[in-house]
Parts: sequence; C-alpha cells; structure tokens
Amino acid sequence: MTCVQLTASVMLNMLGAAIIFMPTKLAEIGTLSILSWIVTIIGATTISYVFSKCGTFSRRGGGLGGYSSYAFGKSGSFMANYTYAISLLIANLTIAISIVGYFMVLFGWSLSPIEAGVASFLILFVCSIPVAGGASIVGRLCNFSSLGILIPILFLATVGWHWFSLDRFIASWNPQNMALFDGVSAGISMTLWGFLGIEAAGANAEQVENPEKSVPIAMLCSTVGSGVIYILATNIAFGIVDVGEIARSTAPFGLVFGSMFGDGVSKFVMGLMAVSCMGSLMSWQFTISEVFRSSSEQDYFPKIFSVVSRQNAPVYGIGIILAIQGVLAVVSASPRLQEQFYILKDIAVVTNLVPYLLVFSSVVVLMRHESVKLNTATRSGFAAAAASAYCLYALYACGANAVLWGALTTFAGFQLYGLAAAKLEFQGKLIEF
Repeated sequence: MTCVQLTASVMLNMLGAAIIFMPTKLAEIGTLSILSWIVTIIGATTISYVFSKCGTFSRRGGGLGGYSSYAFGKSGSFMANYTYAISLLIANLTIAISIVGYFMVLFGWSLSPIEAGVASFLILFVCSIPVAGGASIVGRLCNFSSLGILIPILFLATVGWHWFSLDRFIASWNPQNMALFDGVSAGISMTLWGFLGIEAAGANAEQVENPEKSVPIAMLCSTVGSGVIYILATNIAFGIVDVGEIARSTAPFGLVFGSMFGDGVSKFVMGLMAVSCMGSLMSWQFTISEVFRSSSEQDYFPKIFSVVSRQNAPVYGIGIILAIQGVLAVVSASPRLQEQFYILKDIAVVTNLVPYLLVFSSVVVLMRHESVKLNTATRSGFAAAAASAYCLYALYACGANAVLWGALTTFAGFQLYGLAAAKLEFQGKLIEF
C-alpha cells in the first residue's frame, strides 16, 4: 500500500458515517462552531501523529490494547480493548440512528421512539449480514458505497458556494448568545466524533511502503484533509439554509440540497447518503466483531466471540453484539431522534477517549522498550502529552452526564478484568508482557 492509498483509506474511514448528521448538532451552536473545528483539527492531528508512531514502532499486536500494555501490562491491555469495544458498540448504534433519521424524511415516516429504536436495530441487522461473508465482501461493499457520501459532500464543498450567503452565515454566528469558551466546548464532542477511527490507521503500518515515513504523512494528511471537508461542508450548509431549520432536521444535507435544487434532488441525495452510510456501518460492524474476537483470543472476553465460520467470520460474536445493540436501541429511545443520537454519541466519545489516554500514557515506555531514536522518542512524548491534554478537555466538553455514564462503564470494566484475570491465573497465563 502506498502513502496515497493509505491516506485515502483513512479519510474514507473517518468521513464514511460521521458527517451525515453532523450539521444538526452544530447548527444549534451556530457558525461559531467553526472554532470548535479548528481546535479539534489541531487535537486530532496530534492524536493521529501519536498513533502513527505507535503503529510504526510497536511490535505487539492488539492495536490500542497492545500499545497500552507497554506501561500497564495485561490490565491496561484489557481496559483499552474493553472500553474501545463498548465505544464501538454504542457508536454503531448512533450511525444506525442517523440512517433512520434520513429514511424518516425520505419516506415521510412518523415513528414513535420505540419504533425508531426497532428500525435502528433492523438497520444494524441488515448491515451485519455481509459480515458473515468475511472481510473481502465487506471491503468491496464499503469501497463502492463510500461514493454515495463523498460525491454529494464534495459537490457541496466546491460548487455549493454559488448558493452561499455570507450575510446568513454571519447572522448565524451565535444564536444562543453563549460565551466564547462555552460555545467552542459545546461543539467539541460533535467535531471529535468526526475523527473517531483515526486509531485504526496505525494497524496498517506493516502493509505500507516505507512505514516510518509514510504512516505519519498519511495520518496527518488524512486528518487535515477530512477536517477541511468537514468545515467546508457544514459551514457552506449554514450559509445556504438557516441554522434554525437545520437544527430541527433529521436529514440536514437533504434539507440543504432541497433548498438548492428542489425535492427531487433532495430525496435522491438523502437516499444516496443513507445507503452509503449503511455501507460504512457494515465496515464498523465487521470492525467491532474483530475487536471482540481479538479480545476473546487473548482470554479477555468469552470464547464464543472467537468462534468463526468457514468464511473466518465470528458469526456467534456478531449475533451477541446485535442483541446488545438491540437492547440499547430500545432502552435509549427518545421522543426526539436527535436527542437519542446526541446522548449515545457523547457516551461513545467518552468511552473511546479512555483507551486513547491509556495509549498516550504508554508512549514513553513504548519508545524506550523498542529502542527508538532519542529525538523521535522525545517528539512523540511531547505529542502524547499534548494529545492527553486535548482528550481531557474533550471529556469535559462531553458534559457531566456523558462522563458519568462513561465512568460507570469504565469502572465496570475493572470488575470484568478481575474475572478475566482469575481465569488467566488459573491457566497460568497471568504474567506481564
């Protein structure tokens, strides 16, 4: 894989599912949210740099868990894998919710909270079927479907200026009259949501030409490139349609294209983006099944998650994951689909930041253990400290409720690790790496 191919792969990974519901939340903040984007791009770029270095120099498998093990041993490896798995479990449900929102507008559905929860589960079920066919089928479907999101977004980011009104954009700067710090903080969890997935890029280091140089370049370029697309797409939308209308919409880009070209094009774009987002969800359902399988193979999770079919797919694992997501979909049902999305999204971000912080805390040990050159290790250590500071700020920005539920989820992980550790001790495997 070349540096250009890796850059494109990472960008598709980040853009694929995050963007279609993004303008709705940011419209509540107003065009002030552009400052949240700037802060997040700086933070995400730092995070991507650290992960690229970890992926380049680490000799331990297991992704985030492997990186964390350098400083925290098996307990850190377990907690990184556990919180990352929980984050994906919830995040994939939020993607399904955003797809349901587009279908509701497209087909004129009026769903009760429970009906919307059931519809979200059905979307997850449909998107999990290809997972049983293995990685090659999922990969081909995702690569093809990604165009359904990229084409409308790139069109809006380039040609949408024709319908853009600077006066409307300026008038929408701060509709709620928030203080500057509060306004920027209010958008952080949503903008960071757009960059979740950057942690997966370092895993491709072994398959990249000249990884020590190519991986950091690809990570930085994909992060900045995705950030530019996010900023252009969302802020051009705010200059075309009033932010109050966007904030009430469950299909914001359909609303924007409807304002530009009418209902016919609006419905076409909504259908295209919803189906494309389903392709991205297939990829994420496959990813979460692999995370559970990898943890099962390390004796952290029950062995059923590592039982595979003839196509090497963890079919039992994905079935259990679907059942958990179905319960979450119904339990978290809200009268406003947007509110259900925001609550789950914030919890997913919080739980995703836990393994990030474990990895950043392990960078210095990782670099020393792998005998990395002093100047590279020093730069990586400073970047990890900066990335940790940003993640702590992002945790604050997610709000007390999300942090509470994220903390309870994390604390539950310690008890679960105790059970896993007892099993490992009985097998004589509870030793440090």
